[in-house]
Amino acid sequence: MAGMDGGRPSIYPTLLYADAKAAIRQLTEAFGFSEASVYESDEGGVTTVMHAELVQGNGAVMLGSKGRGGIFDTAMKDAGPTSVYVVVDDVDSHHQRAVDHGAEILMPPTDQDYGSRDYMARDLEGNIWSFGTYAPEIGA
Repeated sequence: MAGMDGGRPSIYPTLLYADAKAAIRQLTEAFGFSEASVYESDEGGVTTVMHAELVQGNGAVMLGSKGRGGIFDTAMKDAGPTSVYVVVDDVDSHHQRAVDHGAEILMPPTDQDYGSRDYMARDLEGNIWSFGTYAPEIGA
């Protein structure tokens, strides 16, 4: 795929969550992501996700806990929810998995004028996740 270097995506959406453990659980169970890595810190009985990478197809998202300190955490302090689009092969079965795990569905699977079939969901902290078949070619 164009834009790939050694099988690695060149863009990684990165999100911070108040409850990163719950976010990882929802993204893996309801939305079918796989854990590539999760690095945690346990101080004073409080577990903080310092960095996690979750994979879906040939893409990935990075996430961590809010309030963990550092420049990125400070920069994201007042950031609002974001939106991420993920390409999936079978929108209807992916949607059913999300429904089965209690995800908040904002738009059921819908055929779009531009040829895609998409659905939209909100995660536990307000981020919007769109899943669909639209996968534009990216030139070299």
